Formats: sequence, structure tokens, C-alpha cells
Amino acid sequence: MKRVSMFDLLRKVHHDERGAVSLETILIIGAIALPILIFLIRVGWPRIRAMFDRGMDDLEAGSYGDGGTTLVE
Repeated sequence: MKRVSMFDLLRKVHHDERGAVSLETILIIGAIALPILIFLIRVGWPRIRAMFDRGMDDLEAGSYGDGGTTLVE
């Protein structure tokens, strides 16, 4: 049985390029998605929450949300 040195194992791992394309693709997707996610959280989320709160207030008030027309009971 042949003994394999640590140097030989490191050299083999270093020269192995399997999965490099997948790793590069994941890094590119992350580089694109991260700024978009940060923008949505910082800018978009307050607007989304305000729209949701306004819609909930309209529902609680019994209006259609079309300028104040209320439901007739």
C-alpha cells in the first residue's frame, strides 16, 4: 500500500477544478442578489408596510379604498 503525503493531497485538491463553475455561478448570483435584497429591505419594505397598514385601516373602517365610499349595511 502506497503512503500518500499531506503535500500530495493538497496538490491534488488544489488542481481539482470540479465544481468551479458552480461555485462561480453561486458567487455571481450572490453578488447580484445581495444589493437587490438590501435595497428592498431599506427602501421597499417601509413602503410595502405602509401600503399594507393603509389597506388594513381601510378594511377596519369598512371602506372600499376608492376615495372613502363606505359600505352600506
